[in-house]
Order: sequence, then structure tokens, then C-alpha cells
Amino acid sequence: MSSAGPLRSERPRPVSMDEHAADHLRYIRDTMDLAGRFTAVPGWGGVAMGVTALAAAWIARQQASREAWLVAWLCEAVLALGIAAATMVLKAHAAQVSLLSGPARKFVLSFAPPLVVGALLTAVLYQRGDMDPLPGVWLLLYGTAVMTGGTFSVRVIPVMGMCVMALGAAALFSPASWGDAFMAAGFGAMQIVFGVVIARKYGG
Repeated sequence: MSSAGPLRSERPRPVSMDEHAADHLRYIRDTMDLAGRFTAVPGWGGVAMGVTALAAAWIARQQASREAWLVAWLCEAVLALGIAAATMVLKAHAAQVSLLSGPARKFVLSFAPPLVVGALLTAVLYQRGDMDPLPGVWLLLYGTAVMTGGTFSVRVIPVMGMCVMALGAAALFSPASWGDAFMAAGFGAMQIVFGVVIARKYGG
């Protein structure tokens, strides 16, 4: 009766030099991509902005005059900017990211111009007594700001910008009475959804 030969242990397959080099290149590419992006966009701050926008939509809907309606939304805009600025500073400090870095400056310089255009168009439309297009204009320009600024930030930001722009386009061709509903969806619900995604995936 022949005896069985010694069992051979399974040895792990050696990693080839090509695979090792590919892993290093992938790591370097990912690191450089992250370093070139502004990652201090506040997720939970976006959620807070969305909540205040939902409240503003309800308040604005109750106003008897167009002027009071406009004041309600302008107060919300100032409040939202304050929340965004404060939570961005907090997130940047926690992540040890400089708000004076190249990616941060690019983000701000890309984000700000559409908002300036929105302020100018608001003044012109108010002066002419035609405020019906404002919800669509605001959503389109805010979406544009988010999309252009987002090219220097994490990937989900431009997606959010495109979604808000789509709502703005729909608002322009819808009855004026739907304006608050569109803004509640764009500045409120959508901001909350994307804010949660950003907070969970990119750290707060």
C-alpha cells in the first residue's frame, strides 16, 4: 500500500510588478484629485438651509402682497447664506482645510457670479412689476452656481446643480402660482436630500 505524499500548502499568488505599480498610480491619482477639490462643502449645513427654505415657502405663501412675498424669500436668502458660510468654516476647520486655498478660491469665484446676476435680475423684475418669473430665475441661477462651483468640489455637487436647474426650467414654463412649490422642492427638499448624501459620504 503506497503512502500518500506530503500535502502542499496553498501559497498566495505573488503580486506582479505591474499590479503593484497600478495600485500606486491609482492611489496617487486619487490623492491628487482630492487635493485639487474643495471638500469643505457643508452637508448638514445644506440640510439646515433646506429646512429654513421649507419654512420660508410656507411663510411666503401666506403673504397678501407681492412685496411681502419678496421680503420673505430675501430674508431666507440672507439666512441661508449665513448658514452656509458658518457651517463651511466649521467643516473646513475640522478637516484642516484652508478656505484660502486654490480649490476654495476657484469654488467661490465660480459660485458667486450667478448669484450676483440673480440679485440684479431680481431688482430689475421688481422695478418693472413683473415678479412671476422670479422662482424659475432663482432656481436656474442657484443651480448654475452650484454646478459651476461644484466642478471644483466633490462629484455629487454638480449633480445637485443640474437637478435644481431642471426645476428652475420647469418653473419658468409653469403657472406663477406654483412658484413657492417649486422653490420648496429645489431650495428645500432637494437641498435636504443632497445635504444628507454629502454629510454621510464626505464627512459632515
